[in-house]
Amino acid sequence: MRATYNLGRVERLHGVVHGGVQGVGFRYFLMREARRLGLRGWVRNRDDGTVEFVAEGGRADLERLEQSAQRGPQMAHVDRVDAQWSAAAGNLDSFDLTG
Repeated sequence: MRATYNLGRVERLHGVVHGGVQGVGFRYFLMREARRLGLRGWVRNRDDGTVEFVAEGGRADLERLEQSAQRGPQMAHVDRVDAQWSAAAGNLDSFDLTG
């Protein structure tokens, strides 16, 4: 099911998480956080060892997700999160794993 929310009230956050973030449950951690916040989007591992995510929702909830990504699950070691903010596109399903 595609997003049916008012795009004037939501933003998009595209993040790339660097560090020891694969093989430690990072994607599942971020997916749970995003779903708890009611965000739409996806998260995936990339071949370069980073984790990439895209989420849409209210600014405050996206900022909470970004903070969660900076912290990560207990076994992760996050060096940095490269974040890009933009207007919501509205073409995202409920938050899930991809790739």
